[in-house]
Amino acid sequence: MTVATFGERQEGIQYVNRYGVYAVIPDEKKENIILVQAPNGAWFLPGGEIEQGEDHLTALKRELIEELGFTAHIGQYYGEADEYFYSRHRDTYFYNPAYIYEVSHYEKLQAPLEDFNQLAWLPIEEAISKLKRGSHKWGIEMWKKSHKV
Repeated sequence: MTVATFGERQEGIQYVNRYGVYAVIPDEKKENIILVQAPNGAWFLPGGEIEQGEDHLTALKRELIEELGFTAHIGQYYGEADEYFYSRHRDTYFYNPAYIYEVSHYEKLQAPLEDFNQLAWLPIEEAISKLKRGSHKWGIEMWKKSHKV
């Protein structure tokens, strides 16, 4: 399986591990991807931190209900994209392995449980350009390759 790395591990820096799982969710025509905009203005793929005791799929399904109000059929696994970054907001260095999946079918079940994010369906290239994390951009590129988009 593919592993990509973004950012650079710096010597002498203490990193906090933050394992996350994220989804590439296209619309039916595969023309747009849904993104989540955090209150700080940064755009991300839907998903988030894997909590203790959760596997990838359990965490992703929970995150999709929280962020989107969606139930989903989780499809292809694209791989792991590790990212090293500094969060000014949290004044912390993170090592963030991101496990990227495709959602092949979804159903809007309810309003998102988290009401502080903005959601937007964006054309694929615009979505890539808006994403903050290289690992999330990589996830959409992997989706594009698998669907020849």
